[in-house]
Formats: sequence, C-alpha cells, structure tokens
Amino acid sequence: MKQVWRLIPLLTAAGNVHMAVDKWLLEQHQSGKHPPCLRFYTWWPAAISLGYHQRQYPEFWRNLTWQGQKLDLVQRPTGGRAVLHQGDLTYAVITSGLTGTRLQAYAKICEFLIQGWRSLGVELDYGTAGRGYIHNPNCFGTATGADLVTADGCKLIGSAQLRRGEAILQHGSMRLQPDADLFRQVFNTESFHPVQLPQNLNQEIIINALIAAACECFDIQLKLQPLTEGEWQAIMTGISESD
Repeated sequence: MKQVWRLIPLLTAAGNVHMAVDKWLLEQHQSGKHPPCLRFYTWWPAAISLGYHQRQYPEFWRNLTWQGQKLDLVQRPTGGRAVLHQGDLTYAVITSGLTGTRLQAYAKICEFLIQGWRSLGVELDYGTAGRGYIHNPNCFGTATGADLVTADGCKLIGSAQLRRGEAILQHGSMRLQPDADLFRQVFNTESFHPVQLPQNLNQEIIINALIAAACECFDIQLKLQPLTEGEWQAIMTGISESD
C-alpha cells in the first residue's frame, strides 16, 4: 500500500495566514497528528515575505502598493531572503523520514518540481550562487543550489526549508507572471529577467502536472481534503496569539 498524503486545495489568502497554515501543518505532522501534506497557494494582497532571520529591509517597503492594495510584509518561518509574491504560485511540502543533509533533502523534494515542469516542456536545474549572494536582499536576484533555474539561467523557483526534528517544511515560490514594474520598484533595480514559459500554461495545468509528479516521485497517493472549520480555528488562534 502506498503512503497517503493530504492534498489541500488551492487557496488564496493573506501572507500571514499562509505562513500560519504552513507552520501549523508542520507542528501537527511533527507531533504525529497529521500525515505528510502537499498544498499550493497564491497571495492576496501581494506581499513581500522575509526570511526568518532577515531583520533589515528598505523602509519604503512599508508603503508600497499594488492594484490599490498595500503590500503585506510577512516573516516566513523559513530562512532565505525577501520574495515578492505577486503573479507567483507557491507550493508547500510537509513530510518526514528524509535522510541525509539539508541539501539532499532539498534535492529529494525538488524532484517532483523538476519532473512536473519537464512534463510541461520546461527543463530546470539547480542554481549556483554567485559572490553577491549574501548581500543580495532579493531571493530571485541570485540562485543557490537549493533553487531551480531554466536552461538560460533564469530562476523560476526559489525554495526555503524548516526542520523540526525529523519533520520538514519546504515551501517555494514559482514566478509565473510577475509585474516587471513592481519588481523593479521593490528591489530598486533595472535588471528584470522574466522566465519565458510555454504560452498554453495556466495555474490549473501547472498544479495538475506537479500533483502527478509528486505521486510518482514520492511514491504516494494524494487525498484531497480542504482545511476543516476546526483546523482553521486552531490556525487563526495561532495568528492572534503571535500578534
């Protein structure tokens, strides 16, 4: 019998809600109350997420707007640098039992991303961080060995990870339709290199391809199960307690 993971349907919500959901799922899985899980989500309003240890950022980020909404500033439970969440699709995997180093765990989880995107006609490989990595506040301004880039070197997916004992949360942003002007404004740069994706792709096609790849790569079955009212209450209680 294949292991059964939970698949949470695509969810659009504010950044602090998404981070609370991911953190709660990790805690529940670590304590043995919840199976491994896969979910996809989008951010509204648009947001900048900061790595857990990222304490410094430009002051003007507090006053940015997009489509009439103020950009959220959200701290992730995972490491890394700032990510602009607009026109992107985020994935989250919560699992355990992966052996090896942190980078080996990244590679194991990233298998389904590489395979899923390959089925859509997009070849991805791991990035190599340049000398400016440490000083670059923009996650998509450089690519490390934990990130996935296209054949021409453009970064499509930036991922970050958090471990709690044997339990792992890995989530990452897939840059699909970013607004070039907003990106330049946030990161105060003229260098913007959007990934050239096949014309026929949409969110549903991408998610379905990644779900199929996850089932094959992790050798699992996925059971679609939305968050229950009781689970939402627990998650929202966690948000109010951390405010």
